[in-house]
Amino acid sequence: MTYDFAIIGAGIVGLAAAREILRARPRSSIVVLEKENAVAWHQTGHSSGVIHAGIYYSPGSLKARLCRDGAAATKAFCTEHGIKFENCGKLLVATNERERVRMEALFERAKQNGIEALPIDRAGLTRLEPNITGVGALLIPSTGIVDYRMVASAIAQIVTAQGADLRLGVEVVAIRENKDAVEISTPKGSFRARALIVCAGLQSDRLAKLAGLRIDHRIVPFRGEFYTLPKSRAGLINRLIYPIPDPKLPFVGIHLTKTIDGRIIAGPNAVLGFAREGYRKFSFNRRDVFDTIAFPGFWKVIGTHLASGVEEMRNSLWKQAYLAQCRKYCPDLSLSDLEPGMAGIRAQAVLRDGTLVHDFLFAETERQLHVCNAPSPAATSAIPIARMIAGKVLPRFEQL
Repeated sequence: MTYDFAIIGAGIVGLAAAREILRARPRSSIVVLEKENAVAWHQTGHSSGVIHAGIYYSPGSLKARLCRDGAAATKAFCTEHGIKFENCGKLLVATNERERVRMEALFERAKQNGIEALPIDRAGLTRLEPNITGVGALLIPSTGIVDYRMVASAIAQIVTAQGADLRLGVEVVAIRENKDAVEISTPKGSFRARALIVCAGLQSDRLAKLAGLRIDHRIVPFRGEFYTLPKSRAGLINRLIYPIPDPKLPFVGIHLTKTIDGRIIAGPNAVLGFAREGYRKFSFNRRDVFDTIAFPGFWKVIGTHLASGVEEMRNSLWKQAYLAQCRKYCPDLSLSDLEPGMAGIRAQAVLRDGTLVHDFLFAETERQLHVCNAPSPAATSAIPIARMIAGKVLPRFEQL
């Protein structure tokens, strides 16, 4: 059988792409190939579950628009399909005057991006969050929380009910394109499709090279470690509590997050990962490490962000240092409050010149579209990202 479309990767972006293709072209035959035995196993299933508003992104940018549209689309999808979510809101807390100045810049950015943001003074912060300390804060009411694994599972049920063939436990080992189709080989058989979409996340660069594409980037894994607060601390916060990010750094910093199942988690930090899919502390994969250190762009990133990288590693190895980051805005926390939690791994695309890719990155052939980088927060933006993928693939497909 020759499918119309094959999609590699059953994370939320790949599944949403299948849904959007079926919405636009209902009679399409689609096979979704996933090497794990469940959907949403990697980045989708190891996120903090935040529905982001998109305050951080450059005004008018594609990222800003897709995040804002994605938040609305995610909430609408959850409402339609009975998936629990909560609009709890987020507070960006300034703990000193330097951060207060950065907070004012974020307020202006929020206005330009059309995101509701409310400046809160010290007294107002205390009224809203008695356990949080700062010189001021920015309230983002539209930020929410959800379980993205449940969202992805719901999308998987929708597309399979509409005829998509979801194959789990199927790892792609070869991709060959000819003038008529794309042949995809796996240990469990071969698949043939007129067009291929690859949403492989942490393995996206390897799948692109497997398909014979020339790329100028590598995926460098960054491990984000979380702690979970004990149940006795369930009422510590009413909203998500974030620090004011340093615009010179690529990550937003350690924060306190309510989860949709009633927990509070602290994190994540951002340390270099020694295994792309190793979620246990000190996980190590020789191939992954070699691929990282053999890439010139990695060393340029290290040179640029050495000081922050050392600090993040210290936070990972020394629990007291991690706690100190949290106590900047939540001084009541103690070491005993930080119980072992989950870890996630972010697929960070890095160019050969050391540039961290913060925008979309695609690689294409006549019959293939590889999503090499879907900017964070991709889970929030998954539905409009999928519409963009369908918009790129479908017009070309009709001409094949």
